[in-house]
Amino acid sequence: MPHVESGMTVGLFGGSFNPPHGGHGLVAEIALRRLALDQLWWMVTPGNPLKSRRDLAPLAERIALSEKIARNPRIKVTAFERTLGQSYTARTLEKIRERNRDIHFVWIMGADNLKDFHRWQNWQTIARTFPIAVIDRPGATLAYLSSKMAKTFDYARIDEDDAATLALRKAPAWTFIHGPRSTLSSTALRARSE
Repeated sequence: MPHVESGMTVGLFGGSFNPPHGGHGLVAEIALRRLALDQLWWMVTPGNPLKSRRDLAPLAERIALSEKIARNPRIKVTAFERTLGQSYTARTLEKIRERNRDIHFVWIMGADNLKDFHRWQNWQTIARTFPIAVIDRPGATLAYLSSKMAKTFDYARIDEDDAATLALRKAPAWTFIHGPRSTLSSTALRARSE
């Protein structure tokens, strides 16, 4: 895990990044700015239980490509999940919390993931572990109203004008952040290269 100092605010931006693209970079930059983060951990996962491993580029390649996009020195590209021996987000977040008790974390996800968030293993545990920032993505803006997660945790939603306080709040707490959106998608990029 990247080095942190006591009391820091850190965003956790996980995904397969297969391949990473400018849209991921935009989400990371918006999160850094709007959430007032000291760091953002760009967590390249070894695999995604909801996606086929057949189409997954090698981890080293996805890390190298992510490093080319994540140019901000406050963004730390990492693949520490590989050493944990599993790829379920709930367990990863539990390990992060165990090893960093005095750090304020926020889970960051694109709105395109919000609609299927309830399919993730222990999704309600994830929502109760760290606050969540959902960053707008094309075609997914209404997910913050209609998704099962949004409905289940409606009481814990904070206004995006208060996003800079999210890391200091007790989970469950979440916000939806509107802003510039990129039409780039890993799925479309993979389809073009085939």
